[in-house]
Parts: sequence; structure tokens; C-alpha cells
Amino acid sequence: MTLVEEIEQLKKERNAVVLAHYYVNDEVQAIADYVGDSYYLAKVAVDLKESTIVFAGVNFMGESAKILNPDKTVLLPDAKADCPMAHMAEVERIEQVRKEYDDVAVVCYINSTAELKMHSDVCVTSANAMKIVKALPNKNIFFIPDENLGRYIASKLPEKNFIFNDGYCHVHKAVTADMIKRAKESHPDAEVLIHPECTLEVLELADYIGSTSGIIDYATKSDKKEFIISTELGVLYQLKKNNPDKQFFAAGSVQICPNMKKVTLEKVRDCLRDNTGVVEVSDEKREKSLVPLKRMLELAK
Repeated sequence: MTLVEEIEQLKKERNAVVLAHYYVNDEVQAIADYVGDSYYLAKVAVDLKESTIVFAGVNFMGESAKILNPDKTVLLPDAKADCPMAHMAEVERIEQVRKEYDDVAVVCYINSTAELKMHSDVCVTSANAMKIVKALPNKNIFFIPDENLGRYIASKLPEKNFIFNDGYCHVHKAVTADMIKRAKESHPDAEVLIHPECTLEVLELADYIGSTSGIIDYATKSDKKEFIISTELGVLYQLKKNNPDKQFFAAGSVQICPNMKKVTLEKVRDCLRDNTGVVEVSDEKREKSLVPLKRMLELAK
């Protein structure tokens, strides 16, 4: 029996479904039942009929799935696969900002721990942040934990007053304007597609700025045949699968998330077989962090 066949058999035995983020290894995306970005997978998780969810991604994703599905078993193939940015905000700072601004909304990027979500008013993803922040009645917005996404949203909503947090995605922050310019010199006919977790000076060089799913949709619908991709390179699997007649080039050589790449087929098999990587969230943490997640799903409709 092959590894893939073993996983399929275990899925049936466990009544399990596999969710995979676009940034995990190609072979894991290939066997997943659902592949997507954080927003899509958060929506999918709510309506699943299976009793076990295997989340091929990093910790905060498994946590969010458990918060939205308390009665299901949620498994992480690698419990040590973490997102450094998810921890890059402090509860003390949130409380300080609340004291300084009467009407502040604490807007929490879904790429964050349940602890941070507990102290926030609404969650967002890169796909829906603009829509949700625009819809909020609050003028003051404390955007956590990612400063770059916050600054991008702020540049489009001048009517709001943003307070920024010193957090970042190390993969997207490592992409520089010089990298984009060099890639453009090598591929002058290519359009530049950039994730909003990159810095503003990088975003200024984009033909399109959007979430991972947005980048895939844009490239698929575009009449162009060449694209420079400035996000984690796991996205190339879906881009090439959807567009076999198009060419995709990396902006640089630094666009790899080592935590996402920890998820392997062997680890998917092992967690299903051995019931390892079980995600646990306390009742208090679940109830409090569910509030901003549910508000996100409602506002993003």
C-alpha cells in the first residue's frame, strides 16, 4: 500500500478530512480535500460533516479550526510548525491602546494565537481585511500583529486612524524592492503579483496586490503569460496546476516558510494513525476568541 493509499484508508476509518494551506509542500496539497488560504479554510471548517479535521498548516490554523469546531477532533501533522508572527503582539499593549483611545477597534489578523484573538474585537485575513476594517464604525484601528498588512490597509482607508504594531511575516519582509526590480529586468513581460504582508516600498512595484487566493485568481484570469510571484512559493503548486500554459517566477530565493514545510505526507499519515498533534483549547479561551472569529465571518459575507 502506498503512503497516499494509507492516508485515504485512515481518513475513511477516522471519518477525517484534510485541510491544507497553499504554503505547505506540493504532495500534501495534492492529497488534501480542501486547499486554500486562511479565510477560505476558516469558512470551510465551519460546515464540515467529518468528525476529525487534519489541518496541514501551522499552529494558529489548527487552533482556529478547533475554536470554530469544538466538538470535532483537530489534528496537526506537526505540532511544532508555528508562525512566529502569530506571537508578535502583547496583551499589555492592547490594554494600553484601549485606555488611550475611546472608540478603538482591535483588529486581529487571523495569523495570531488564540490568546491574542481573545483580546480583540474582530479577526481579518489578507483577503477580507479591507472590507471588514472599512465596515467598522470605529475611527481608531489597532491592527495586530502584522504591521505591513496594517499599513497597506491604512493607505487605502485615509478616513481611519491606524495604530500599528511591530510584527511581521519574516518570509514577506525578506522580499526587497531590489529583488523585484532584478526579477523584472530578467522577465520584462511579466506582471508582478505581491502579497500585502510585504513592505510598502515593495508593494509600490506591484501590478496586483492581494491575498494568496487573490494572486491565484488574478493570474488565472489574466491574459498575460508570465508572472513574478512575491509570496511563499508553495503557491506555485496551485498556480501551475490551474495555468499549465503560463510561467511563474520567484521574486527572490527567500520565499520559503520553514514551518509550513515541516508538514509532510508521513506526518499526515502518522497523526491519523496515532491520533497525535491533538489541538486543545480551553473553554474560556474558545468562547472569548470565537467572538472576533464569528464577527469576521459575518462581516465578510
